[in-house]
Amino acid sequence: MSAPAAYGKLTLRLALQLAAPHTWPAAILPVFIAVAAAAVTTPSISVLMTCVLLIICILMQSAVNTFNDYYDYVKGADSADDNVDPTDAVLVYNNVNPRSALALAVGFLVAAFMLGAYVIWVAGWIPLAIGAVGAIVVVLYSAGKTPISYVPIGEVVSGLVMGGLIPLACYQALTAIFDPRVLLWAVPTILGVGLIMFTNNTCDLEKDVESGRRTLSVLLGRKRARSLYHGVVFAWVVAIAALVAAFFAQGLVVLPFMLLASYPLIKALLDNPLAPQTRIGAMAQVCSVNIALGAFYGAAILASTVDLVL
Repeated sequence: MSAPAAYGKLTLRLALQLAAPHTWPAAILPVFIAVAAAAVTTPSISVLMTCVLLIICILMQSAVNTFNDYYDYVKGADSADDNVDPTDAVLVYNNVNPRSALALAVGFLVAAFMLGAYVIWVAGWIPLAIGAVGAIVVVLYSAGKTPISYVPIGEVVSGLVMGGLIPLACYQALTAIFDPRVLLWAVPTILGVGLIMFTNNTCDLEKDVESGRRTLSVLLGRKRARSLYHGVVFAWVVAIAALVAAFFAQGLVVLPFMLLASYPLIKALLDNPLAPQTRIGAMAQVCSVNIALGAFYGAAILASTVDLVL
């Protein structure tokens, strides 16, 4: 028997693919919502703190992506037959040592916490506590005997942590105020981030059944999963309109533009059968809708301080 070929080097290009920049809106948009809310509720915010928080959240998202690729690969859950873009399955399509990917994931977390030292110095222990919860979830999401991504609560957990705790922590760091209302303002980002995972899991339903995953989509079946999926998409849009009307009323002027711009994107997403062969398109579509709705929601919040002259 011939000896296995030596592993290739984890290049900067492959490391970036493991970090999966196309998923970064799940980290960037919650920060944007927190910055927008802080900008309209406090006299001023720090540009430096904003940049540090953004980098930390991108590093955390990159760690999630890299841990997920690593554990899916070592558990045999990923293969070349899974209808994924090769750049989304670096360890499957490239001869990279899995240990290098694991080290990269840990490195992303370490870098995030090193930057977090500045946040703690300025804003105190509350962002640290919230960040620690996030870091634990990052690891448990893919690691362990029964990872969070293997059970029906994966969408809820990812939505709450990325879409909810990020705005809560960022708002406190920017304003020095711990305001529970931020979690309410973050409902749209909670739904948007949760839908990214819901999209992936519904497209991967058959593969997940074979690998023993008990995701929400597996329990519901594709037909009922799509029905729930469509309901969450509509709830997402309604939540934005309701929150802007209730808390940022002058920003209502932005909502017609949001609906006009996002309608074709939402329609394409709702028309997607969320099947294995449409997985690549579905993931691109749900990320595009996240960007559109998140950007307009943030713009509506910022517009709430603008005095309109009739």
